[in-house]
Amino acid sequence: MSASNLFWRARQCLCEARIQYKLTATRRLAADWEAGMLNTADAGPVDPVLRPGQPPRPVLVGFTDTPRRGLGTTEGRAAFVHALAHIEFNAVNLGLDAVYRFRGMPQAFYTDWLRVAVDEARHFEMLAGRLRELGHEYGDFVAHDGLWQMAAQTADSLVARMALVPRLLEARGLDVTPRMITRLKSLNDLQTVAILQVILHEEIGHVAVGTRWYHYACREAGVDPEQEFYKLLKKHGKLPLPTPVNQAARLEAGFGRNELERLCSPPEKD
Repeated sequence: MSASNLFWRARQCLCEARIQYKLTATRRLAADWEAGMLNTADAGPVDPVLRPGQPPRPVLVGFTDTPRRGLGTTEGRAAFVHALAHIEFNAVNLGLDAVYRFRGMPQAFYTDWLRVAVDEARHFEMLAGRLRELGHEYGDFVAHDGLWQMAAQTADSLVARMALVPRLLEARGLDVTPRMITRLKSLNDLQTVAILQVILHEEIGHVAVGTRWYHYACREAGVDPEQEFYKLLKKHGKLPLPTPVNQAARLEAGFGRNELERLCSPPEKD
């Protein structure tokens, strides 16, 4: 493969560990793709990226090993913003991995996920800037790796990837962000509130992208999307959806009313 190949370029971005280089390269990749400068021919086999490029800090720990801090102190808010920045950094990698890993898709698939990656890069920069205002840099706190772990678990199935990353993990952000915004407003942290309002609005579109390609993957696989999603969440112990559930945002992102009702109910017995 060469620099004119979409998949080669996506892998280069995915493996880049230097933050600003990764973000800049991701933007350039998306622009070159939309300008028609890249091809998807002679891609060769997927060489799985077991772990994407990332800086030496933050130190990655298990989810249960990440300290819980309240938002009532500047340090606590900085840790909170750092956690969100880490999620957005991982989301850049997830967008790039979707482009690199899943071959033979319609061009719109690659356009969608490159646009998502560019949005996530901007979200990361907004949060990293706010973190600096709070006296810290990205990497100053430990972080967990749950998003990428789910990407690794769904590497061999487009149906599972679209279900369990955008429609499960990222959709959870739609549920919890309004409560975060309310709490930060009560603390008069309006700078962070403004950033979260932008992210919430744009993440609805990202989950909608996941829903669109999830339904495409289900049609190609000949499975019912609502039933398959329910089965996957039940298999992974994710039912019922934890409260609160942002019904309005999820409906806008492509979830069905009957689907949400079922997902919010106790799991059915086998």
